[in-house]
Amino acid sequence: MKLWKVLGVAGLAGVAATGAIIARDQRKRSQLTPEEIRARLHDRVAEAQDGPGSTDSSARA
Repeated sequence: MKLWKVLGVAGLAGVAATGAIIARDQRKRSQLTPEEIRARLHDRVAEAQDGPGSTDSSARA
């Protein structure tokens, strides 16, 4: 019975940690201005057009 309690607590801790990470990421995205979002999208499109064989990793964040 003790093993199930430990597994249950570990599962709850995992769910809480995942929720905290998602909330932090959402706050970070909500603080972006439309111009910053547009610039990031343009950068991603330019990177995608370079092709999958591109070895330039300096543009990645």
